[in-house]
Amino acid sequence: MTTPPDIPATDSANDKLDARVFKIAGVVVLGAIMSILDVTVVTVAIPTFQHDFSTTYAVAAWSMTGYTLALATVIPLTGWAADRFGTKRLYMAALIFFVLGSILCSFAWNISSLIAFRVIQGLGGGMLMPLGMTIMTHAAGPQRIGRVMAVLGVPMLLGPIAGPILGGWLIDSFSWHWIFLINVPIGIIALALAWIVFDADRPEPSESFDFLGMLLASPGLALFLFGVSSIPGEGTVLAAKVLIPAIIGALLLVAFVFHALRTEHPLIDLHLFQNKSLRYAVMTMTLFAMAFFGSGLLLPSYLQQVRGESTLAAGLLIAPQGLGAMLTMPIAGRLVDKMGPGKIVLTGISIMVLGMAFLTQVKSDTPYAALCAALFVMGLGMGCTMMPTMTAAIQTLTHGQVARGSTLMNIVNQTAGSIGTATISVVLTTLLNHRPLAGAAIGSRYSPELAGKIPQPDLDRGFSDAAQAFGHTFVVALVLLLLTLIPAFFLPRVKPKNPELTEAPVVVAH
Repeated sequence: MTTPPDIPATDSANDKLDARVFKIAGVVVLGAIMSILDVTVVTVAIPTFQHDFSTTYAVAAWSMTGYTLALATVIPLTGWAADRFGTKRLYMAALIFFVLGSILCSFAWNISSLIAFRVIQGLGGGMLMPLGMTIMTHAAGPQRIGRVMAVLGVPMLLGPIAGPILGGWLIDSFSWHWIFLINVPIGIIALALAWIVFDADRPEPSESFDFLGMLLASPGLALFLFGVSSIPGEGTVLAAKVLIPAIIGALLLVAFVFHALRTEHPLIDLHLFQNKSLRYAVMTMTLFAMAFFGSGLLLPSYLQQVRGESTLAAGLLIAPQGLGAMLTMPIAGRLVDKMGPGKIVLTGISIMVLGMAFLTQVKSDTPYAALCAALFVMGLGMGCTMMPTMTAAIQTLTHGQVARGSTLMNIVNQTAGSIGTATISVVLTTLLNHRPLAGAAIGSRYSPELAGKIPQPDLDRGFSDAAQAFGHTFVVALVLLLLTLIPAFFLPRVKPKNPELTEAPVVVAH
C-alpha cells in the first residue's frame, strides 16, 4: 500500500519540522487561540453582562454555558465532515461561523440574544481545534506528532493566562462589545492565511453519514453537559434541572455506544478503542482534564474573593503557570518523538502533584511568591502532560483514522473538563456554605456597606475560613491527579512506528 501523498517522509534525515509545517501551524494556532480565548475572556465579563442586561448571575453565566454546549454538539460531526468535505474547506467555514457569531454577539441587545449568538459562535469554534489537530498531523506525519502537539499546546496555555487579562483590559478601557469585536480582524487574517497556506482538499469518497448516530450523540452530549453544568447553580445533584437532562443525555449516549459498535461507519468511531495506546490516553486525559480544568477556576476566585485582587491582577499572578509550561512543552514534544510519551507524561503528572499539594495548604495570607512558585512548578508538569497525552492517542493512528481520533480526544477533553469544573464548583460551594463567616467575608469584597457592619476579627476569621475551603477543594483535584498516574503508567515508552507501514490492513474500511 502506498503512503498517502500528504504524509511527508519521516526518516531521520527529514525529522525536523520544516518551514511549510510551521506556516500551517501558525494558521492553526491563530484559529485555536480565538476559540479558546473566547471561553476565558467571557468569564470575566459575566458580572458586566449581569449589570448591563439587568439579569441574575445564573442567567448571565449561560453566555458561557451556551457556547460550551454548542462546542460539545458540533465536535462529533467534525470527523465525518472532514472526510466528506475536506479539512481546508471545513476549517474556513468554521472560521466564518465563528467570526459571524462574534459580530452578532457584539450587537446583542439583551441576555437572550447574547446567549443565542454565543451558540452560533460555538458551532464554529467547536470545529477549530479537532480540525487543527487533523491538519497538523497530516502535514507533519506520525514521527513528528509530538512536536506538532507542542505547537498546538500554545493556545491551550495562552487561553487561561491571557483571557482574564485581555478581557479585564478591554472591558475596563472600552466596553464588553470589544471582547467579541477583537475576533473580527484576527478571524479575517486567519481566513486569508488558511486560503493561501493550507493544501488543496482531496477528500476521499465519503462514507455514508451516520444520521441516527448524530440524533443520539450530539443531543445526548449536549443534554448531559447541560445537566452537569447546572449543578453549581442549583447547589445539588438531585435538582430536576440537573437530573432530568443529565439522565436523558446519558441514556442517549449509552444508546449511541450500542449503535456505534454495530455500525460500520459510526459518527464517533468507538472501534478506535481497540488501539491500546489510544485507550490508555483517553483514560489519562479524562482524569487529567477533570483535575486541571476543574481546579483552574479555583485560584482566580481565591485571589479575587479572599485576597481582594482585581481581575487583571489575578490574571497576572496566574501567569507563572503558563510560563512554566512554555519552557517544558517544546522539550517534551521532542522527547515524545524520540522515546514515546509514557515516561514524559508520568514525569509531568508527578511534578504537577507537587504544585497541587502546596495549593491544598493555601491560607488567607500565603505569600504571593510561594503561590507563583507553586504555579510555575505546576506549569512545568502541565507542559509534559497534556499534549504528550494527546500525542499518545494520535501518533499510532493511520492517516485515515486521524480525523476521527482528533474528534474523539476533543470530545473527551471537553466532557471531562465540564464534569471536573462542575464537581469542583459544587465542592467549593458546599464548603463555603458550611462556613457562614466565609460567605460574609467574601460578600464584603463587593459591598462596602456590609464590610462596615462586620467586626474586623470576624472578617479575618471569615477570610481564613474561606481560604481553608479553597484549600480543601484543591484536595479533590490532587486526588484526581494521583489517579491519573494509573492509566499513564501504561502509555507507550518507545519511539512510535509509522502506523501506515505497520497497520496498513486497518485502512481497508474506506
